Amino acid sequence: MENNKVQNSESIQKANDPAIYKTIVIGLILCMIGTFGRFAYDSFAVSLITWIILFIGAIICCKAVFKILDSSK
Repeated sequence: MENNKVQNSESIQKANDPAIYKTIVIGLILCMIGTFGRFAYDSFAVSLITWIILFIGAIICCKAVFKILDSSK
């Protein structure tokens, strides 16, 4: 029983790492920039760049969330 508690506390500490949440915030900021840029300008090139920024932000957020989920092992 104690071994399980030790493992749980280690996984909780790893999941609560501030670096993971900073990564999520950076990804969210990129997503917001990408979303705003898509609707702010009416140019194909700018729209394409903002789509790329949006997907990069989404990928960064997903990686951070998967790090949190992976810490439960």
